[in-house]
Amino acid sequence: MFKKDNWDEILQALTANPFRTILTAFGVFWGIFILVILLAAGNGLENGIKKGFDGIATNTMFMWSQTTSKAYKGLPKTRRYDFRNSDVTALKAALPDLLYVSPRNQLGDFNGTNNVVRGTKTSAFTIYGDYPELIKQQPMDIIKGRFVNQQDIEQKRKVCVIGKGVISELYGKEEEAVGTYIKINSINFMVVGVYKSKQQGGNAEQEQKNIFIPFTTFQQAFNYGDKVGWMALTAKDETSITDLKPKILEIIKSLHSINPTDERAVGNFDLYEQFNKVQSLFNILKVIAYFVGTLVLISGVIGISNIMLIVVKERTKEIGIRRALGATPGAIRSQILTESIFLTIISGMLGIAVATGIIAVLNMALDSMPADQNTMFANPTVDLGVVFVALIILVGSGLLAGFIPAQTAINVKPVDALRTE
Repeated sequence: MFKKDNWDEILQALTANPFRTILTAFGVFWGIFILVILLAAGNGLENGIKKGFDGIATNTMFMWSQTTSKAYKGLPKTRRYDFRNSDVTALKAALPDLLYVSPRNQLGDFNGTNNVVRGTKTSAFTIYGDYPELIKQQPMDIIKGRFVNQQDIEQKRKVCVIGKGVISELYGKEEEAVGTYIKINSINFMVVGVYKSKQQGGNAEQEQKNIFIPFTTFQQAFNYGDKVGWMALTAKDETSITDLKPKILEIIKSLHSINPTDERAVGNFDLYEQFNKVQSLFNILKVIAYFVGTLVLISGVIGISNIMLIVVKERTKEIGIRRALGATPGAIRSQILTESIFLTIISGMLGIAVATGIIAVLNMALDSMPADQNTMFANPTVDLGVVFVALIILVGSGLLAGFIPAQTAINVKPVDALRTE
């Protein structure tokens, strides 16, 4: 392998017909290029989708009350009911694997009638009553001041956290919002924080037109009593919220005298289950990328094998002379295999290099885009392990492509080879 004469002979054989060599190598080049690009594209799409989950506690489910669909214990079907504060306490006590049980209430929305006033300006916003842990469940950056805290909850303070969209409608460009007052349904609230949503896409702008106040203040100020609109429940990392969901629903149904077989009475959305479905989709895409890339690579390897057979046929007389002068079958086989492996690795590594260059340019283009610009594609990369796997595939492919031609070469008797014209 390390003899200069051998490499001179290999290079001479490959450059004797350069056009044929280039066409032969292109199959392997294209196969490994497609494999790397497909894997990078899959990773880029996965990173882009997961970027949309940034800051969200994915091990979370949301639950709300609906009308019952079955009669139970003398109670009619189509009955309405509401969650209560006691439901939150019961869930926390019964399920220690729950990290957060966040009751929530909502008033109005940005499409409704004007419900917020500041000076001479008025507008419609969505008002949420929440607990401090919401900021760990929902993507949100506090850019000024703070979020709702536990003292706000306990003392039922009339404070609020507003979004950038609220500021753009109620405040001037240079006006400081923190410390000022706004009126929500004619009740004064002091602004203690300003947030920016981490979400992307069409809803990002609307997500910044919300106002958050302490949950207990919401119930008292707007006469909600102990009513809870819905809940956000997050499980601890070692436990799946999907596994806890049947027990959660069972407890709620028991507390509100709902038929255990009533599937419609308690509405829910399992974010963890949906996230896992997305993850499964990307695993399938990765398998498809490997499958397609491998098939294209195999077609290139077959092309190299066919060309090597032609090369061996053209060099039959040369092989006969070498055999007559004492060359062993192993030396002939080694020479053919080395040529095949060399051509395969060079063309394959060139494919990896070109694909890596394209990925680098694409990453530079994505990095130059504004941070708040919506994109479903981010950081397309390929793991270093894939490169090592590709090297192994290339070496194996080279051996496979050269094995049959090598066997054909050593099976020719020296006398017959010398007679070949």
